[in-house]
Amino acid sequence: EGKKSHGPAKRQRKTQKLSVAYEASDDEKGEGAKLPEAPGWEPPDWQQQLVNIRTMRSGKDAPVDQLGAEHCFDPNAPPKVRRYQVLLSLMLSSQTKDQVTAGAMERLRARGLTVDSILQTDDSTLGALIYPVGFWRSKVKFIKQTSAILQQRYGGDIPSSVAELVALPGVGPKMAHLAMAVAWGAVSGIAVDTHVHRIANRLGWTKTATKSPEKTRAALEAWLPR
Repeated sequence: EGKKSHGPAKRQRKTQKLSVAYEASDDEKGEGAKLPEAPGWEPPDWQQQLVNIRTMRSGKDAPVDQLGAEHCFDPNAPPKVRRYQVLLSLMLSSQTKDQVTAGAMERLRARGLTVDSILQTDDSTLGALIYPVGFWRSKVKFIKQTSAILQQRYGGDIPSSVAELVALPGVGPKMAHLAMAVAWGAVSGIAVDTHVHRIANRLGWTKTATKSPEKTRAALEAWLPR
């Protein structure tokens, strides 16, 4: 996503496919339960478009290819610490360039990046370590809150389901799906951010125009081959 790439926990395991339950929005609750659409529709040119995209990305030369979440954790740390570091890198990455996220993670890891070490770090020091990630003040708060929850409820590990991950402060659906893939080695869904949302609509990969990344995720998962 060659170069060496640190896998989830560097343990050989079969990739799992998980069904994911999301809490329904108020609007969706009002509409009542809906059965999924019968499969059948797909964009007319998607296979050729995918070939073109793979050709364009064959060099793997984007910053994310060297600095994404797969490369931001300490491969020599215990498994649950690695998973925690994956989650933190994803929390830091929102509205932030990959180079900036990677720099913040390097500074955090240099001090020993664990749930306990974060909880023992005062807010001003933590802010200085992660600056200049986007919305760094809010992320200090979310990181502290999430770390406390992980310590109290999960023994310092991270949850192993999307539903539990998105319940953590500062963790959205895209981060949760990536955490499942990178930290747990499980395919739980497509990680859709604003860029994937925009491009998927421009390519015509949604049956109708979608207005949010989550709507786009659902639209893509409805037809893309597993």
